[in-house]
Amino acid sequence: MDTNLYLYNTLTRKREAFRPRNGGNTVRMFTCGPSIYDFPHVGNFRTFLFEDVLERYLEYLGYRVDRVINFTDVEDKAIARAARTGKPFSEMTRVVEDHFFQDCRLLDIRLPETIPRSSTSVDQAVFLVEALLEKGYAYRHGIDIFYDPLKYKGFGKLYGLDMSRWPKKKMRFRKDTYPGKRWNLGDFILWKGRRKEDGDIYWKTSLGEGRPAWNIQDPAMVTKHLGYTVDIWCGGIDNLYRHHDYNIAVVEAVSGETLSYWWLHCEHVLAGDKKMSKSTGNILYVKDLLESGFSPHHLRFFLIAGHFRKKVKITPEKMYESRGRIDTVRELASRLRAAAPDNQKGIPSSGGPAGRMKRAFENRMNDNLDVRGALHAVSDEITAITKPNTLRNMSPAEKASSLSLLRQIDGVIRILGLT
Repeated sequence: MDTNLYLYNTLTRKREAFRPRNGGNTVRMFTCGPSIYDFPHVGNFRTFLFEDVLERYLEYLGYRVDRVINFTDVEDKAIARAARTGKPFSEMTRVVEDHFFQDCRLLDIRLPETIPRSSTSVDQAVFLVEALLEKGYAYRHGIDIFYDPLKYKGFGKLYGLDMSRWPKKKMRFRKDTYPGKRWNLGDFILWKGRRKEDGDIYWKTSLGEGRPAWNIQDPAMVTKHLGYTVDIWCGGIDNLYRHHDYNIAVVEAVSGETLSYWWLHCEHVLAGDKKMSKSTGNILYVKDLLESGFSPHHLRFFLIAGHFRKKVKITPEKMYESRGRIDTVRELASRLRAAAPDNQKGIPSSGGPAGRMKRAFENRMNDNLDVRGALHAVSDEITAITKPNTLRNMSPAEKASSLSLLRQIDGVIRILGLT
């Protein structure tokens, strides 16, 4: 199946024509989900919204998307927070999970029916670690198991890591995550042997008692549910430091195949002049924006309108400006819906107003998912169509066709109130 969709591939650092690896119409896509030790903030939801729009647009083009999004529910931060708050681990993660589902419903983010969790993929994590031990990429150190990146040719290829900086001295990094944009130039942990501070968060396995480390969890979930090769892997830009290259090294060392042919990374939301993050303390939640008088579609529009590869700064002024723009477009779309005949089935045509709108929308979306440009183009077309004289002179078929096409477009962007 051929389309004119071009996407910037982090792996090749080029804008390339997208084709599924098997040449068919099925796209296998892995999208990094939330760590459910704490509530996701607006910055996190920008990535989830980008992934949502990408999936919907691929379907608009005629692809069938086989997508997995995951929950990270077993990691150092989650265990530490449960111990700090005194809450049972499962209760704490369940509350966060329910809150995530609620915010996704508000923002009209569609999720797969089945969502794997770190805790439900331990068997696959153990399988991968055993394979890595057998192949010589991993080794035991005390009760833990580490991966030696020097054993894997091409390590750091996604980020473009300069391996000449690698230290001669053996170093091991045991934490699941480390703050900041830094590289841990040493071996990373795959399996954490059972320790007292873990409480009852451990599994009895062939590796011994313990739990999978964060950097084996995504490989376990993707290989268990999508296989060892996918077409697209999406996530936040922070994952370009360490995490995604760790994932590549783990899976490709086991399979000998390419993990993902396309890597897409979403940039940060800035609050003030810094990225929105829990460590900085400048976070906003979905409920904060709704309590300030914005509707869910206002926030969805604001977060998808900025190009996913560029930072977007959130301020009250920018939110009000964005709200005014989308409310105007929604009013025009409502005007077209009121004018279109109820008894005529609209089939978008290649000519007339619907044809112009379709070409304008697709031209921008095919250009590396330029949602902002696509929305501007659609807004211009709706404005032109709904001018009183133009609307009056359009045939019933043209009105129905234009409305049908606009509904298809809204099936991707989900902000016009037509679906």
